[in-house]
Amino acid sequence: MRTTVQKYGGSSVETIDKMRLIADKVIAEKEKDTQLVVVVSAMGKTTNQLIDIARQASSAPSKRELDMLMSTGEQVSIALLTMILNEKGYPAIALTGSQAGIKTGGIHTKNKILDIDIDKVKTHLDNDKIVVVAGFQGFNEDGDITTLGRGGSDTTAVALAAKLGCTCEIYTDVDGIYSVDPRLYKNAKKLDQISYEEMKEMASLGAKVMETRSVEIGHRFGVPIYVASSLGNMPGTYIKEYDETMEQRSITGLSISENVLMITLNHVPYSSANIAHVFTRLAKAEVLVDMISQTSPVEGYANISFTTMVDDKSAVDEILNELKAKFPEVEVQEEDAISKVSVVGMGMRTQSGVAAKIFELFAENGIDFKQVTTSEISISYTIDSKYKQKTIEVITNAFDL
Repeated sequence: MRTTVQKYGGSSVETIDKMRLIADKVIAEKEKDTQLVVVVSAMGKTTNQLIDIARQASSAPSKRELDMLMSTGEQVSIALLTMILNEKGYPAIALTGSQAGIKTGGIHTKNKILDIDIDKVKTHLDNDKIVVVAGFQGFNEDGDITTLGRGGSDTTAVALAAKLGCTCEIYTDVDGIYSVDPRLYKNAKKLDQISYEEMKEMASLGAKVMETRSVEIGHRFGVPIYVASSLGNMPGTYIKEYDETMEQRSITGLSISENVLMITLNHVPYSSANIAHVFTRLAKAEVLVDMISQTSPVEGYANISFTTMVDDKSAVDEILNELKAKFPEVEVQEEDAISKVSVVGMGMRTQSGVAAKIFELFAENGIDFKQVTTSEISISYTIDSKYKQKTIEVITNAFDL
């Protein structure tokens, strides 16, 4: 008997009627003699609503208590879906993250999965039950409820599939992975397959279909991942190990990251220790720093620019205030009307000229960029958000995405 992990996102379970449709989909798979683990997110926008309530209760709610509160969203979903499955005559059991043995570490609201004690899940599967697991949550060494941050339910599902040695199916509100987010570009093309490396890069650079950590786990443990629509039967996209056919195109996809915060520090007294201090403090605060650029030092001073997400602004401001107190001459500029546009493709390993072509496109279309960074399979540009749509259309047309 084969085992499969299925994951359904918040939009797929936002109403009882939608949950009944999901239950029918789960039952159809169960009828194929499959052991099933079903991971679900909170209903619709529940998590955002819970955060709003927390902010009404406190101007600075404790992150430990935020985790306690946010975890209730998934608990509602698993309980309701399990009731529906049982009502339809298919034995099922709901498990919270801690009941499913999901052990985590890190800071509250941004924990990472360390391991999963899979015994309880296996026991229920062996007893022919559908196991419905709360995504996005686990428990730490102190026994506290923890949450996994954005995309945590994807991470839960792929990690469970890795421990069970089975495939993972991610069902969402889009019918696969596209070269560009179809909500931003209606003529985007759906991909039949994409390599783990390309998907990781696209996810880390702003593609919202999958979360980076989940793809990393899939890659590390060889978990086949299938992404498809929760409400239809259209073919989806396979995330798989790289093969040579994937190098035929120079660019596979384009990712857009919005809500970008760009920080520029002018007149920083130049020394490795000062630079290290800034980024060490950011790392300790779990602020994810993305693009970094630095000028060559002139007369003992340098300018540094880096990007992070607007959500981390309060943590960044606290650290920058410390820096200003230590070095009053430092000038800080913050820009939040920034978008990051990234092209990704395994073909860039063997095909040259992609960067040159994009520079030409920007010049021809009057698009100014602020920063550029590269990796082996990607090139990223920060631009004023007013250029975002124009940039998407120019690049997709030029590279037939």
